[in-house]
Amino acid sequence: MNSETVSKSRYEEKGNASLSAYNSWLIKHPSALQSFDRMMKALKGKNVVVFLDYDGTLSEIVDNPEQAFMSETMRAAVRDVARQFPTAIISGRRRDKVYDFVKSNEVCYAGSHGMDILAPLRCSVFGDRKHQTRVTDENGHEGILYQPAQDFLPAIQEDMCYLEEQVLGVINDFPKFRLTRGKMVLEIRPSIDWDKGYAVEYLLETLGFEHSEDVLAIYIGDDKTDEDAFKVLRQRGQGFPIIVSSIPRDTNATYFLSNPTEVKSFLLRLARWSRSSSSGKMAFEE
Repeated sequence: MNSETVSKSRYEEKGNASLSAYNSWLIKHPSALQSFDRMMKALKGKNVVVFLDYDGTLSEIVDNPEQAFMSETMRAAVRDVARQFPTAIISGRRRDKVYDFVKSNEVCYAGSHGMDILAPLRCSVFGDRKHQTRVTDENGHEGILYQPAQDFLPAIQEDMCYLEEQVLGVINDFPKFRLTRGKMVLEIRPSIDWDKGYAVEYLLETLGFEHSEDVLAIYIGDDKTDEDAFKVLRQRGQGFPIIVSSIPRDTNATYFLSNPTEVKSFLLRLARWSRSSSSGKMAFEE
């Protein structure tokens, strides 16, 4: 049973109205895995660039951010893609912290939402314009989203509101900083006009693709802060913004993947597609 089927069954339990809303969302944001063949046909002959968020995309969301480790199989998938296409990880974390998690010199790291960018130490495709935890239920079924019990959600929200009030009380005395909100996270940023969308534009410009009509970018992320990047790709009309979410939500993304496990599957298929198409074989099978 795939994650889309599991999610659908959850909405069936909530009634026809919820199921109708879910189906409507799927029409607007189909699965990137199920739409893979169609997406690859659009990529053929293009300069592909890959952008990835970290938390919730390459690693599971965990209670302790210091323990948000990526799996070895995910690390291998990221390296596989980076050997085929220019690849950047854009995170709200410090750049050095993301590097400590990923441990690859083949990707570009953009920390603090792109305000701190480091090009890869060695990455042949960046100079080549041609290439310019499993989630299961107790029965072993994949694709189940675990969330706090409904009774605890109001308390969690109350704690977040209290924390936000405390943070605002501090930064109100510092006009050069502002508060932004992500998925269960509050971030203090400098008051400058910069976000992940600007980071994407900067990296595309650095690669020489600022005004190119032959570039197609893929951006995969799960957080509200990734929406700025999704918006940039949609405005350019040159990319596939993919949200990582198992529930319908307002988004500028075109496609969705349910969880990091599906992200890994997508990256592996993307790298395999690149190798096969480069050798003259168009193989879209799983």
